[in-house]
Amino acid sequence: MISFDLKGKTALVTGGGSGIGLEAARMMAQAGAKVAINYLPSDERGAAALAEFKAAGLDVIGAPGDVGNADDALRMVLKAVADLGHLDLLINNAGTPGRTTPVPIADLDQITEELWANLLNVNLMGVFRCAKAAAPALKASKGAIVNTASIAGLGAVASTPAYSASKAAVINLTKNLAHALAPDVRVNAVAPGVVDSSWSIQWSEERHKNVLASTPLKRVASTADVAELMIFLGFAGSMITGQTVSIDGGIYI
Repeated sequence: MISFDLKGKTALVTGGGSGIGLEAARMMAQAGAKVAINYLPSDERGAAALAEFKAAGLDVIGAPGDVGNADDALRMVLKAVADLGHLDLLINNAGTPGRTTPVPIADLDQITEELWANLLNVNLMGVFRCAKAAAPALKASKGAIVNTASIAGLGAVASTPAYSASKAAVINLTKNLAHALAPDVRVNAVAPGVVDSSWSIQWSEERHKNVLASTPLKRVASTADVAELMIFLGFAGSMITGQTVSIDGGIYI
């Protein structure tokens, strides 16, 4: 585990009430950063996470809001920046699979217009909305953005073709934002494979066994594995921008 000293640093983590986002917030706060965690106002996990951080004496504040709503995303980011005082890192982690069960790749009938709209709105537009809103603060601090993509965006079969396409778009957007915000702000992405987290897709036990068997490192990533990479890209790696780093145990090779 890399040891970070983040005293005086600040971060906003979208989708920070659970899973990878929650772990990234925890690691940064434990390293001395002040962190704002975003979560849907209706998601009880957000309040539970804040209570956990408070009990541990960590400097974490809530930033409830829906990144799938343009007005609410803007409001949420601007309030979080004001509450933090400045912003050094935006982690765009909020996302949705759009379903709780996977769709066979050849079954196009289940890939509806509504599914496409939801996935692109949250997984892609949510990233852009938050990056755009945070850009002035990040430019002022010479900060960074880290987006959560997926190896699905690199061509791996995922829960639906629409999900894979939304993550491929995040990878492309990461490159474009790196150009748009240079030289002041670095923008990178992480592309996890299977992660041991609360992600809501219900894969079969057989698929889990097959994935593990075909993974060179013979394990799935923990949320801490991914969070550590996010923090490195956010606060170190000063010559890294426009890149998407796979963290999948080698399965995609």
